[in-house]
Amino acid sequence: MKFITRKRLIEAGVLIVVAIVLTFTLDYYMSALRKAPEPENVYEPEPRMEYGIVVDSFYIVKDVISPGENLSAILNKYGVGPLAIEQLARKSAGIFDVRRIRSGNKYTVLCTNDSLKRAEYFIYEHSPTQYVVFETGDSLHIHTGEKEVQVKLRSASGTITSSLWNAMTDAGASPNLTVSLSEIYAWSIDFYAIQPGDNFTVFYEELQVEGEQIGLGNIISARFFHGGKDNFAFRFVQDGTADYFDDKGQSLRKAFLKAPLKFSRISSRFSNSRLHPVLRIRRPHHGVDYAAPKGTPVHSVGSGTVTDVRYAGGAGRMVKIKHNATYSTAYLHLSGYGPGIKSGARVRQGQVIGYVGSSGLSTGPHLDFRFYKNGTPVDPLKVESPPALPVKKELMDSFNLYRLSLTRQLDSLNMPVKQTVMPL
Repeated sequence: MKFITRKRLIEAGVLIVVAIVLTFTLDYYMSALRKAPEPENVYEPEPRMEYGIVVDSFYIVKDVISPGENLSAILNKYGVGPLAIEQLARKSAGIFDVRRIRSGNKYTVLCTNDSLKRAEYFIYEHSPTQYVVFETGDSLHIHTGEKEVQVKLRSASGTITSSLWNAMTDAGASPNLTVSLSEIYAWSIDFYAIQPGDNFTVFYEELQVEGEQIGLGNIISARFFHGGKDNFAFRFVQDGTADYFDDKGQSLRKAFLKAPLKFSRISSRFSNSRLHPVLRIRRPHHGVDYAAPKGTPVHSVGSGTVTDVRYAGGAGRMVKIKHNATYSTAYLHLSGYGPGIKSGARVRQGQVIGYVGSSGLSTGPHLDFRFYKNGTPVDPLKVESPPALPVKKELMDSFNLYRLSLTRQLDSLNMPVKQTVMPL
């Protein structure tokens, strides 16, 4: 009995040892398993979003509105019934007028990814940045949205051979850049007097949506060589308002614009003895004639009050504006008047006050522009216009640092150079 008991005790001891070993081994492997690192670099694609909608599960149709096509015609093609279309049109009231859907604009249809290809969403882009979403599935809803606009910095440079417009075109720049640049320098450069060999460099913002240019942002800085000198323009913000200043911190904005037309040519200058083209006699011509097509907008060169609007015999349709106690201007031979232009009306600088015509004694469409100082006619091309407020003294250090940085950028293009447009 003692022998058997002892033997059993030994066997029991062995079993206990084995159990302990197995327990620790199992615990070790379970612990190792728990601590095993997650697989690295597992690719999980981001869901594809368009117009704020996850589109991975849809069959996508992108097209443009055809002439005569409307909401009903498009949705009918993708299985949306007339009752649902009518409800969508009603629900869209106050959000988007479906009658404003225009041919040539882009649209997207998100369809079920099956044999039916039924529309679940219809998205209409009514501008490069704005769109309206029609939910056409189980529930009918309409909402609007806007695309993200990216701002890219660009530069353009060129040399004048005939006109700023042609130089910009040769450089591959947008015509809108020509207009923006001429507006910045409207007080300091007469663009009817620029000469071959004048040159320019400009840094500006280009607005893009989904990599496609949709327009221009601000001009950041510019240099225009004209009249034997560099004319600088730097966009700078003070008191929360952005304006353009020269390299000395003086505002480019002045009391009077250089000319009342944006693009034209001078056909006759101020003179005390000019051969009248109709009467064929010599008489004073106390104005500057700008040749331009009939209907070209005429802008007030300064803010003021309209004192006279009438048909004035040989002067034709005429507008007179009093700017202050000293200066007034007159605009002759108009074909018509701008909106709201009547005696006593207040006008702002740059406002359209009329349109080029050939009324009165005239051989063709042009504007006869006149400038008066204390009631006496003066040559509009020689009027010295006082500037607006300069950069404040306390901001000059900041302005100069900013100006130096932008000037280095402008100098880096080493003008004059071949016409170019390039990203920064």
